[in-house]
Amino acid sequence: MELRVLQYFLAVAREENISGAAEFLHLSQPTLSRQLKDLEDELGKQLFIRGNRKITLTEEGMILRKRAEEITELVKKTEDEITSSDDALAGNITIGAGETDGNRFLIKAMNAIQQDYPLVHFHIISGDKEMITEAIDRGSIDFGIVFGNIDTAKYDSIPIDYKDTWGVLMRRDAELAKKEFITAEDLMDKPLIISRQAFQNSELKNFFHTEQEKLNIAATYSLLFNGSLMVDEGLGYAICFDKLVNVSGDSSLCFRPLKPKIEAHMGIIWKKYQVFSKPAQKFLQKLQETE
Repeated sequence: MELRVLQYFLAVAREENISGAAEFLHLSQPTLSRQLKDLEDELGKQLFIRGNRKITLTEEGMILRKRAEEITELVKKTEDEITSSDDALAGNITIGAGETDGNRFLIKAMNAIQQDYPLVHFHIISGDKEMITEAIDRGSIDFGIVFGNIDTAKYDSIPIDYKDTWGVLMRRDAELAKKEFITAEDLMDKPLIISRQAFQNSELKNFFHTEQEKLNIAATYSLLFNGSLMVDEGLGYAICFDKLVNVSGDSSLCFRPLKPKIEAHMGIIWKKYQVFSKPAQKFLQKLQETE
């Protein structure tokens, strides 16, 4: 399976028709069709459902699209690392991070690198711990910021001297908004909006003294912006970190911490025995200096 053919496949998947993809790739339609047919024959699977005006992917085609995107992204990243100049530090650093005010630690280090090396560019990909560790494992990101326990057999890490506080985001006119703190008992009969991985936090799980299935979970979120919209529309109470949503001034929302207080520890992780590009090495050195 050639990289060039994977790029052809991705173009067709994106354009959803042969003619548009052929024009983008500067190929004739018969040539592109033959390349795709050869790819299907090589894999022994049908990748496309060919309609009159639109091409859609089969289940196998969708799997290949995901893997092809990862492969081409990794190839581009590798090319950038190898061809970076020895004279002027240049290149890209990709970081996976969840939503937290603690990211300021990371951003300060990014700013310091940019001041000295303006040709180094940073890319932050938002996501939860599962997404970030998967991306690190396959090599598509260099570093990740995660909460909770770290698998020290797979990752090296730097602890961040910052703790996020768990609490409840709610409407100002909600019943529990009158309270200064929120207990587990307060939430047992309330519709809850939680992150997909909230109950992987053992302290939060212990806070409720019950299984997740016994709670009234109205919805889940990956990133809190959507969670805050659900709260604002009256769907329920969001379990989240403090300082992520503006609750000052004329905001219709407010935040109340949990009682007893629960804090989440953060760390920057990277794959053990990772061979870094020169920009990533310099960035790691800056992080270690500011630890």
